[in-house]
Amino acid sequence: MAGAFFVTLATDGIAPEHDAPDPEKVVSGDPRFTTWNVEESADGKLFAGIWEATPGKWRIAYEEWEYCRILSGVSIIVDETGNENTVRAGDSFLLRPGFIGTWEVVETTRKEYVIRL
Repeated sequence: MAGAFFVTLATDGIAPEHDAPDPEKVVSGDPRFTTWNVEESADGKLFAGIWEATPGKWRIAYEEWEYCRILSGVSIIVDETGNENTVRAGDSFLLRPGFIGTWEVVETTRKEYVIRL
């Protein structure tokens, strides 16, 4: 059920956006992104949807706050001090502003996200 104040995070009827990390950020592989941005706030500071990435590794630096829930696949997120987190289907986590490290998709990964700028 959906309505003006209840929105499901689903790809039905949402045109996907296709992208990739900036080439200078890629560490290995040829990762490709598909994003279904389901919601964007009127002020452009909150986004929610579904994101999928193919295998590869790239550098990340967060200026925003992001909540993620992994739907499928396996990824390894490593911070700049070497702390490694392997995430897979069912895992939920936050990435806070200031997080610097790498994201490596080992198996094509799909996640739900909520981003607050």
